[in-house]
Parts: sequence; structure tokens; C-alpha cells
Amino acid sequence: MKNIKTILPALICAVALLTSCKNKPTEGEILTSTNSPSAEEATYQVNKDNSSLVTWKGVMLGVKEHTGTLAFDGGTISTKAGQLTGGNLTIDLSTIATTDTNYNEKAGYGSAKLISHLLSPDFFDAAKFPTSSFVVNSVAGNTAKGTLTIRGKSNEETLNNIVITESEGTVKASGQLKFDRKKYDVKFDMPVKDMVISNDVELNIELTGKK
Repeated sequence: MKNIKTILPALICAVALLTSCKNKPTEGEILTSTNSPSAEEATYQVNKDNSSLVTWKGVMLGVKEHTGTLAFDGGTISTKAGQLTGGNLTIDLSTIATTDTNYNEKAGYGSAKLISHLLSPDFFDAAKFPTSSFVVNSVAGNTAKGTLTIRGKSNEETLNNIVITESEGTVKASGQLKFDRKKYDVKFDMPVKDMVISNDVELNIELTGKK
């Protein structure tokens, strides 16, 4: 009887020890459980409403500037681990609008006249080329190289200062791009008039998209 009383507590301790060892993960299992799974690439459809716009700016004589917006005709962007990995954006040129007040309506130079001129063959020739596009070719940090196409002409341009924010199946993205309009034949036929306009056009892209 004395032996049973001595052995029983020892057996209970042994069982408890074995159970504890069995449930304890190995060193390899600990390393695996503490590592976060790698982020998967996600693709979003760009919204075609006011949540996705391109803001543009052009300068005349280095003093007066005109600003406005353009809407997206569609497109996609892809991300991974909070960074841009790809994209294909299409802009609807018929949606061009102005946001500045540098006009003289009494002199016959209003915003409507500017828009009409921008849509004409002198500039974007929207009747013949209704859309423009930007296709991402490579990404390094918050900068992307891509192909910009305007009036059927394509050149490599750089999208800078890219910011990506993702939440619950939605993405917000922004970036800036500057291009030389003359590389795309966006110019007056009359050189004297064309000289008063800066060659550089600045674009600020802000868009939202959903999976």
C-alpha cells in the first residue's frame, strides 16, 4: 500500500510532463507561426466616377496658368504588399474641364473656348483620338516607368511620388506625371502662338478602385 501511494504521484507527474511536451511546438514550428504570410498580388478596377480624376496644369508665358480635370474611361491597377506592381489606365478626353479663373469673358476668352480649343486638332484632337492611356512597364519604390499614349503617339514617361492605400477590397492611389506636349504633337500649327505655351503639362493622378 505504501508503494502504491509513492508510485501514484510519480505517475501523475510523468503523464503531465509528457502531455506538456507533446503540445509544445518545436523550434521550427515557433518560427513558422510568428512569420506573416507573404502578401498576394491584388488587381483593382478603377472607378469611373468623381473618386478617380486626373488634375492637369498648363502654363502660358510662364505667368498665367490653366488647371482642370479629366475622368477615367476605365483601367486596372495591381498592388502587392502596399506597392504598385502594374497598371493600365485610360483617360476619356471628352471629359476635360477647367477649374481655374484665368479668363476674360468680355474679351471673348472664356473657359468654354479653351476647352473647345484643347479638344481641337491643334491640341488633343479628341474626335480622332478620344482616349489617352498610361501602361505601367516597371516599378521601383514609389516611381513607375510606363508608356503614355496621346494622339496615337507613345513615349516612356515617369510616374512619381506614388502612394498606395488599401482597405477592405478598395484601393486609393495617387502620383504625379509631367510630359512634353510636343512629343505628342499637342501644339499650334502656328509657331508664334505655340511659343507662348509651356511645353510641360503636369498631371496629378488620384484614383480609387475595387476588386
